[in-house]
Amino acid sequence: MTVKDATAKRIEQLCKERGIAYNELANICGITPSTIYSIMDSKRRDISLSTVKKICDGLELTLSDFFSSPLFDSLEQEIR
Repeated sequence: MTVKDATAKRIEQLCKERGIAYNELANICGITPSTIYSIMDSKRRDISLSTVKKICDGLELTLSDFFSSPLFDSLEQEIR
């Protein structure tokens, strides 16, 4: 799994845990819904750390809390 895929799955998990839709997440975080849907699109490969930080701020999480998930424990090599 790539960092981007793990990040999308983590966002999905957090939304399910909190019972919020992606549009609501976007509103809470002050980003556009298209940004969230872009993150969730498996064809898209990039996500900025500043966007992850905005999501964390909206969900009242630290970056450490966000990345403290088994999803990030065994990622595939990004250098090809």
